[in-house]
Formats: sequence, structure tokens, C-alpha cells
Amino acid sequence: MFCTNCGVEIREADRYCSQCGRHTGQAQAARAGRQLSLPLDGKKIAGVCAGFARYFDTDVTLVRIIWLAGTMASGGIGIIVYLLAWLVMPRDSPGRLAAPAVPAQSPTA
Repeated sequence: MFCTNCGVEIREADRYCSQCGRHTGQAQAARAGRQLSLPLDGKKIAGVCAGFARYFDTDVTLVRIIWLAGTMASGGIGIIVYLLAWLVMPRDSPGRLAAPAVPAQSPTA
């Protein structure tokens, strides 16, 4: 794959050109199949921050710190937004993250 701005060869996984810094459009393609939802694992209270972190492909701790700072800066509005997001965001289905079960092989005599 080549950069459309400077023509330098870039890898398929790169989001930006290492030569000119132009966005390659790979992030939008990767995000197109994702859905914002509450995860079944990795949550502290309701999973809202974990859901946003998974959707934006970032660290959940960073999202929690930003959410806390926004809540303190807005005088508590972040708590209301968190509760609304908890009510509105769909939950993951149990089969989404589950790996297929592998039957245990019994020893034969």
C-alpha cells in the first residue's frame, strides 16, 4: 500500500504515513464493524467507560480519568450522562466473546 500524499510505501496496519503524517483511513475501516455496547467483562461499575474504551480502541483507565475529570469540571453532569449511557447502551450478548467449547478427550484403555 502506498501513501496517496507522498507515495511512500506503508504497511496495511499503519494509520498514518511515517513520511508525511497523512491519515491512511485504516481507522475508519476498522471501526466500521464495531458497535458501542456494554461489555460483560472488564467493568468496574456498569461498564460504560469500558464500552467507550473498546469502541475507540484506547485504554480503559484513560477513559475513566477523562470521564472523572469531565464530571468534576462540569459540576456533576458526567454522572447523569453516565447513568443515561448505562440505560441506553445495549449489552453484549454472552455468545459474542465466548470461545467455542472444545470437548475433552477421554483416555481410552
